[in-house]
Amino acid sequence: MAVILVILIRGKHMKAGPAIVAVLFGFFLASSSIAPDVNRFLNSLADTIAGIKL
Repeated sequence: MAVILVILIRGKHMKAGPAIVAVLFGFFLASSSIAPDVNRFLNSLADTIAGIKL
């Protein structure tokens, strides 16, 4: 997520304020009880994307 935020900020598609809010939301989400489910989903998504053969 951090990489995506950096790309959006550098490309001037997102200003620093919303990026800070997104980072804070990420920290909040990481400390919540839903964090393991989100982590499993993102890992599954990454595996799916990595498995796509072009």
